[in-house]
Amino acid sequence: FACVSALADTYVSWYTYGDVYLSSVRSEMEADFAKLNLTINGSDANGNQQVQSDFISTALMNNDCEAIVVNLVESGAISTAQTIMNQIQAAGIPTVWFNRPVSTNNEEAANLFLNNPASAFVGTNFEDAGVMQGELIGQYLVEHYNDIDLNGDGKISYIMFKGDEANQEAIARTALAVEYANKALVAAGKPEIEFYDASNANKYLVDPNGSWSNVFSSEQMQTVLSMYNEGNGNMVELVICNNDDMAYGAVMALQNAGYNHGEGTTAIPVFGVDATDVAKDLINNGYMVGTIKQDNVGMADAVATITANLIAGKENKFEGLNENYVIVDNWFVQIPYAVYTGEI
Repeated sequence: FACVSALADTYVSWYTYGDVYLSSVRSEMEADFAKLNLTINGSDANGNQQVQSDFISTALMNNDCEAIVVNLVESGAISTAQTIMNQIQAAGIPTVWFNRPVSTNNEEAANLFLNNPASAFVGTNFEDAGVMQGELIGQYLVEHYNDIDLNGDGKISYIMFKGDEANQEAIARTALAVEYANKALVAAGKPEIEFYDASNANKYLVDPNGSWSNVFSSEQMQTVLSMYNEGNGNMVELVICNNDDMAYGAVMALQNAGYNHGEGTTAIPVFGVDATDVAKDLINNGYMVGTIKQDNVGMADAVATITANLIAGKENKFEGLNENYVIVDNWFVQIPYAVYTGEI
C-alpha cells in the first residue's frame, strides 16, 4: 500500500449499492482506504446517471475533495464519461474509475484516460470471463453429456441470462460463453448447444432494468419451466448467467420445480460469474456447477492504492500494486479472473 501522511477525503460514486458483487467490493474498499488513512464519502447513484453526475459536480466544489472515484452508471457511454472527466480534470482533482467500462471501444477509453495523466481505470480483461466460463461449461458438458441430455435427443438445450443490454462485459460474456462451450463440444464430436426457444433471435433473456438481479432470473426461469419441462420433452438442460446473482435466482426457480437439491435429485447445470459468497455456497452444496471469480479484493486494493498514489502526487501512480495485476498502456489495470468450482 502507498501511504498518505494526512487524512484525505475521497468521493466515491457507486452505480448502485444493490449489486451483490459491488457490495463486496465496497466492503473491501472501505477497509483498504482506512488502512491508507483515506476517508470515503460514498454515494449510491441507484442506477441513475443524473444522480451520479450531480454528486460528482457537488463533490468537486468541496474544499476537502482530494480525489474522485467513479463506478459509472451508464456503462459504455463515452460521451457521459467524457463530460464527467472534463469536469474532474478542470478541477485539478485525481480520479480513478473502476469495474464498469466507459466505452465499447477500447481506443476511445484509452484516449479518455491518457489525456488525463492523473487518472486510471481498474477493471478486467472483460472478454476473459466469457472465454473462461465457456471453456468451463464445455468441459463439463463433454464429461457429463448423457446425464445432461434429459430428453435423449443428442443435443443440449440452454438458457442464457444477460444482465444489461448495453454493458460491454455482458455483451462479451453472452457471446463468448456460448462460443467457447461450442468449441469444446465440436472438438469432442458433439453438436453445439441450442437456445431453448428457437423463436428468440437474440438467444438470451435480458434484465430490462439492467440490474442483473436474481428477481429477474427467478421469475423468468419459473415462466420458462412452465412451458419447457421434462413432461413436454423440451426441458432446459443448461443455465448460463452473466453473473452469480442471476445464477442464484435460476437455482431458486429450479429448486422450486424439484431440481438441484443435491444427491438423488436431477440437477440442471448452472454457471455464473463473480464467485460471490452465495454462489460459492451453492457450488459447495452441489446446487450449482461453477463460476468465474471476479476478484473483489483485488479490485478494491487496486483502486485504493492508485487513489493514494495520485493524492500523494507520486510519479508512478501504479506503485505498490500486486504483481499479478496487468497494467496496460499506463491507464488500465486489469485484475485477473479465476475459475471456481468448489475446488479452490
